[in-house]
This record gives sequence, structure tokens and C-alpha cells, in this order.
Amino acid sequence: MKNPFFRTLAIGAGSVLLIFILFATCCTVVDSGEVGIRFHKWSINEQDYGGVEGTCKGWVFYNPITTSVFTYPTFTQRKQYETFSVNAKDASLFEMDPTIAYRINPDKACDIFTKYRVGVKELEEGYIRTCIYEAYRTCANQYTSDSLMSNRANFERDVRQRLEKSLMSEGFLVEEFTSKITPPSSLLSMIDAKNTAIQSALKAENEVKEAEANAKIAVAKAEGNAKAMKIKADAEAYYNRTIAASLSPMIVQEDMIEKWDGKMPQIMGGNGMMLDVSKIIGTGK
Repeated sequence: MKNPFFRTLAIGAGSVLLIFILFATCCTVVDSGEVGIRFHKWSINEQDYGGVEGTCKGWVFYNPITTSVFTYPTFTQRKQYETFSVNAKDASLFEMDPTIAYRINPDKACDIFTKYRVGVKELEEGYIRTCIYEAYRTCANQYTSDSLMSNRANFERDVRQRLEKSLMSEGFLVEEFTSKITPPSSLLSMIDAKNTAIQSALKAENEVKEAEANAKIAVAKAEGNAKAMKIKADAEAYYNRTIAASLSPMIVQEDMIEKWDGKMPQIMGGNGMMLDVSKIIGTGK
């Protein structure tokens, strides 16, 4: 280019492009939901903590030839695993379907990276999965089939405590852990049969109680009717006695006069002949 202006413009554009390329390759951003670990790609010093310089946030500048930046999320991660099969104390095979919610402790991020050098997904399918299986296997071996089904809450608590202990030591914080426990089919059949027997017994017991209650109701009704009849009879007898006691001899005599037909009564004589009382009274004999 003979024109100095265009030559200067080209040099400036090239410089800007070079700076942009260098900036893009020598700088990265670690956002607020992550923790960055700056490390050397190789290190001849064995005491260099595995080549890890430390954690970083925000705009991070580094030499892309010898150094790199790895990030871990610090917000909660949730993982649902496929079925685990573990044996109880009596060798019965149970199936566990765990779901875990966890997050990485930022203070332990360097330790995690130094030891494993993999991302979150690889950690979930590797170390974390192994810890879950080991917690299931160890705790299930402390329970028989019946006791495990009867104490599922205690079993899950034991598994979580063991899991938290192993994961926390490595820098993982467990926030939630749940399990879907499926017993062997033979045990399910026994449980169903037991529940059916219990329900049948409860039904029979309720029927007996209902029959006893109905019998008590019938007896109570009969006793009530008998008492009512007795009270009525006593009342009528009392009424009759009261009326009888209130009748005076004059009332009785008046009643007799009203009912008399005008004929004098006759009596039987000594010779067997009927005597007219009115004649006897009239003759004075």
C-alpha cells in the first residue's frame, strides 16, 4: 500500500484484531453461580498442589499456553439414578431408586478438581454413584427383609447419614436424599396376604361389634317398652283405687236406687216356698 493512511488503518485494524484474539484466548469469565479453578497444564514441581493455583471469580486472565481455568457450579444439582439392587441381611434382593440434591462446597472445589479432574456429570456417574451404592449396601446388610420394610424411615435415615459423611468429607453437601424402595415379589405377596388377613379380621371384629350393639339396642327397646307398660298399668290401678276410695255410701245407695226396677226382693221360706218381702212388711209378720 502506497497510501500511508490506508497502511496505518490496516496496521491498526490488524492490531485490534490481534488484541481481540489474544483477549479471547487469554481471558474468561467465572459467573456468580460458579467457582473457577486456575491450574497449570503441566508442572514439574510435585509440591505444586497438582498444578492448581487456586479459585477465581469474575474476569480471569491467564496464559492459555501453560494455564487453563476449570469451573464447577456452586448451585444445587439434582440427580435421579437408575435402579440399584442390594441384598438385605437375609439375602433378599431389594431395588432402590434414589434421587439426590447436592451442591459443591466452594471451599473444597480445588480439592475436588485436584483429586478427580472431571466435571459434575462425571462425578455424578463416578464417585457420587459409588458412595450411594456403598451406603445402600452397608445399611441394607444390617436389616432383615421384614425389619427393613417395617423400618423404612430408619433405613433411609441411616443411608443418608452414611452418604453425608462420605460425600461431605470430599466437598459435596447433601441437601435432599429420597429413595423408592421396592421389595422382592415374594415379600410383596406375603405383605399383601398379611394385609388381607388383617382387613378380614378387622371386618369380622366390626361385624361382631355391630351385632352386639344391635342386640343391646333391642334389649334397651324391650326394657323400655316393659317399663312403659308397667308405668301405664300402675297409673291405671292407682286411678281405680283413687276413684273407689272417693265413692261415699250415699253415692252407692243412690246408684242402687237408680238401677232398682221397683220389685221387692224375695227370700226362700223354711218350707221351700218363696216369700214376698213387701207383704211381710205390710202385715207386720
